[in-house]
Amino acid sequence: MNNFFNDIQGKINQALESTPAKDIERNVKAMMTQGFSKLDLVTREEFDIQAQVLAKTRAKLEALELRVVELESRLAAQGTSSPSAASGLAAASAAAASNEPLPGATDPSAPHVILDKP
Repeated sequence: MNNFFNDIQGKINQALESTPAKDIERNVKAMMTQGFSKLDLVTREEFDIQAQVLAKTRAKLEALELRVVELESRLAAQGTSSPSAASGLAAASAAAASNEPLPGATDPSAPHVILDKP
């Protein structure tokens, strides 16, 4: 009796798989996959990884900005900094304070290096 129900269930499943609706579903999935592959899209996993890399980069940037401020205050306290070093340091701190991107930072053709992998 149990074999009878298994046979019926197998035949029903086989009939459902060979319906035109199943073929249409496969074709639509294939077309969508092909269309998405032509677009410049990223997967959710890739997006999450890049978000983690960005968060780490921002944290390092903030730490470096604090360090620059500390070094500037040390130089100012010493009062023995050379003019060229002081002007270069002032330009770098002015760019950091104004939140302007560094030259080439927004250029998509500029080389990018990820130092830390999540």
